[in-house]
Amino acid sequence: MTNRRFDVLVVGTGALANLFAARLSLAGASVTLLGTWPEGIAAINEHGIRLTDSENGEISIPARATADPAECAGVRLALVLVKAWQTERAAHQLAMCLSDDGIALSLQNGLGNREILSSTLGESRVELGSTTTGATLLGPGHVRPGGEGVISLGANPALGPLIQLLEQANYSIKLAPDVDALTWGKLAVNAAINPLTALLGVPNGELLQRPAARALMTSIAREVKAVATARGVSLPFVDPAVAAETVARRTSQNRSSMLQDVQRGAPTEIDAICGAVAQAGDEAGIPTPVNRTLWLLVKALTDDQRRATEENQPVTS
Repeated sequence: MTNRRFDVLVVGTGALANLFAARLSLAGASVTLLGTWPEGIAAINEHGIRLTDSENGEISIPARATADPAECAGVRLALVLVKAWQTERAAHQLAMCLSDDGIALSLQNGLGNREILSSTLGESRVELGSTTTGATLLGPGHVRPGGEGVISLGANPALGPLIQLLEQANYSIKLAPDVDALTWGKLAVNAAINPLTALLGVPNGELLQRPAARALMTSIAREVKAVATARGVSLPFVDPAVAAETVARRTSQNRSSMLQDVQRGAPTEIDAICGAVAQAGDEAGIPTPVNRTLWLLVKALTDDQRRATEENQPVTS
């Protein structure tokens, strides 16, 4: 299969990777997923991507998956949807399959992904965007949409073919001239929603029903804005707390990616979200006590899970 060309390469086999791959395939794109999860790769190759929603029930969408970058050589359009802690590995995989004139679009959570990808692929082959679309992984190659959102992208002409495919897949696209604003805007929303849902074990919308959780969301989001402002970055919205609540309401039934990670005992992106906010705050002289506390709380929770897994004990919440 070496040197076969694909319309779109989706790097990852998690919830959003499956959702984007499924919808792009339904829109007529030829899609391959590149990952390292053996069960996910096997399920996709055997059954396609299973997409479950309230309107259509469960449908199976043809796609293929591989762990071998050589099978994707020469790809021109890549969508990076791995966890932040997997970005370096993804960059080295993409270096083996992205064409010289290709471009990789990262829609990942957290800070630092663009820099990691660019250090391996070169700045001209990397673009950054953000999405508030939600998805829940029900099993290997099996995903449930968790609420529609907007995909915000930098105005890069090289993204034209990918934008066209995403629009054909019924995604709402918004072009933004300031990529840093996109990154910090998404960071504010992620920081306000993900760690709280992970710690409380609730879907996104439940945060809005709990006054204390809602107050924490406001504090978290506004800390992110304060750090961004100190770094000379203007967020793409006036009030980040309102933006976070809007996303939580739109994706009310979705279990955040961090909650899904905690529930299956996987590493989380807390270092690249609240941890990154706390560290950037230290550099800018801006206090971030709520983000720092949530950073440590999620790390304490996952440390307990890791020990339980290593000792073959059931992980309890």
